[in-house]
Parts: sequence; structure tokens; C-alpha cells
Amino acid sequence: MSIRVILYSLVLLLSWNCQSGPPDHALQEEQSIISLGDNPRKHVVGMVYHRFGENRYPSTNITLTTFEAHLQYLYDQKFKVLTLGEALDYLEDPAQPYLEQVAVITVDDGYKSFLTGALPLLSKFGFKATLFINTESVGGNQYMDWEEIKQVVSLGTEIGNHSHSHAHFLDLGAKRTTTFKEDISVAQKQFQAHLGFSPDLFAYPYGEFDPALREAVEAFGFRAACAQNSGVMHSRTDRFRIPRFPMGGPFTRVEGFKEKTGMKPLRVAKQKPESFLLQHNNPPVLTVQFSEDSLRWSQLQCFVQGGECKITVNESAKTVEVRAVDPLRSRRTLYTLTCPDAKGNWRWYSHLWINTSVKE
Repeated sequence: MSIRVILYSLVLLLSWNCQSGPPDHALQEEQSIISLGDNPRKHVVGMVYHRFGENRYPSTNITLTTFEAHLQYLYDQKFKVLTLGEALDYLEDPAQPYLEQVAVITVDDGYKSFLTGALPLLSKFGFKATLFINTESVGGNQYMDWEEIKQVVSLGTEIGNHSHSHAHFLDLGAKRTTTFKEDISVAQKQFQAHLGFSPDLFAYPYGEFDPALREAVEAFGFRAACAQNSGVMHSRTDRFRIPRFPMGGPFTRVEGFKEKTGMKPLRVAKQKPESFLLQHNNPPVLTVQFSEDSLRWSQLQCFVQGGECKITVNESAKTVEVRAVDPLRSRRTLYTLTCPDAKGNWRWYSHLWINTSVKE
């Protein structure tokens, strides 16, 4: 199956347009990276799920049959399936040897179907997961209560903070950072009161954040934070913007899952802009400098979620400029770049744009 099958699965029906030549402007803004380690070969494929066997919610659900097929594939292919915390240890610790296939299963929100649907299947294959809880919802309709969360913890599930209110913090204007900090603090106190510990992992609600919110998470003392832009974490990933492949609705197909778990990271040296927040120009321009030495540049592909894109390549500088053909209309839109390396391994990078003028 070609790489384009999985890309179409991820961004639905997309098209692309490539041009050659130097970018219109130089890359000036370097990404601030709090990296995970220095081993260039280590990488981990991370997935994010939400609901299990809840067909009433097709956009965030995966059927239990399909989820079991995902786990069966990981088991058959001898993937090392780690919690996110264990994956960070693997990437950070030079004493841990390189593993060819490592995966992390994360689950957001804390729906009851994790306990009733996902956990028995995870236990069947001997896999663990990292579960991000938004504490205001605990015990509410469709959500696990604290006793049930204690139960999943006792069975090896790792718990992370997904905020208290699960709000669209970027919509709050000048007060968003203060409100965000207060919200995280409330959640941490709830975890401490009910579970006896405060998580050291965080997942941004809706995958939305800007540099100020990212800095707030780091200042809180969290070890790492997950976003929702697709991609593969590696030894140079900024640990406060860890990518994950979404696994809900049309993105759950087994063949697509197999393609994603085989992806390698397309490592970034610099990018402009650093922030995911769409600010002035729409469609926005993304300029990225990659650190890979052996890419097959003629096979570089560009995809924009929901439309077409134009790409300008400066191969000698390893620099790519990407721009959507049309203005971005959705709340969240991915720019995705894929390219094979000299050995034929497909590599993946995506940048999320968040358009706060679109309300949800």
C-alpha cells in the first residue's frame, strides 16, 4: 500500500502541488526545544484515542473490533508498547539500548468506555496505556469516577493531567495564561486529594496551546506535554509539544494504523513560526529546516487538511516553505510533510494551525 493511502485517511481528500527553488524569505526564528536526548536513532510512535465502542460519537470513537486489531498488530510485530513516562525514559536514557519498534498508547478525557472496552483488550495483550483526565468531568455522565480511576491505576494505567475544565483557553484573550495556570492547579489538587499523587504529564485540551501556555506547563514542573499534531516523537522532540497520531473516526482503519506505526520522524532543526496560533496572514506560511541528511527530496509530499498546498524547496539548505492555496476555515488545520529517506523509510512532520476566530 502506498504512503498516500494513509495520508488520505489522515486528512481525507487532499491534493498537493510542488515547485522547486529557494524560499521567498530566510528562516529566522529557531524553535525552542527542550529535547529528550541525543540518540538520533531512537523514536517512538504515539497514538491518541478517546472513546471505545461508542458508535454514537463517530468522530472520536474506535470500535472494539478495530482497537483489538490495532493491538494484535502491535503484538504480532513485536512492538515494545510503553507508557508515555516509560517512553520518555527510553528516549532520555543513553543506557537504554535502541529498539526498532516502540509505541505509546495514550487516551484522553477518561470516558467509562476506557474501563469497560479498552482496558480488557489492553490486558489481554499485556499492554499499558497513559490516560489523561480532565478532573471537572470525573464522575459525570459517560466519565469514570475516582474509584474507577483508582482501579485502572491499580492495573498499571499511567495518569496524566488534561486540565480541570477542558476549556478552549486560547479563546480567553489576555487572561488566558492566568486562567490556564489556575485551572491546572485545581486539577493537580484534585489528583492529589483522590489518588494520592499529582501527575507529571500533561495533555493540552484539544491539542491547543501557544508559547505562553507551553511555558506555563513547563514552569509547573511537568515532565512533558502532549499535543495533537500528528508525528513521531524522537530524541530531539521538544518534550512540551509531543506529537501523537489521532485514532478516531476515519483515522482508525487498520491499514492506516499499520502505515502510521511504520513512520519515522522528519526531524526539524528550525521552524518559523514556532507557535501553532494563526495570527495575521491566512493562509499562513510555514518555513521549516530539516536536519535529515539523506532525504529523497524529489519525493517530498505536502498535504493541507481540507485543501491544496504549495511547497517551495531549497534542497541545499534543507529548507521547505509551505502555504495553503486557500484560507484556512477550520478551527484546527494540519500542514503535513512526508518524504522518504535514502533507505526508503517514510518520514513525517506536521504543524498544527489554530484559528481562534472559529468557535466550537
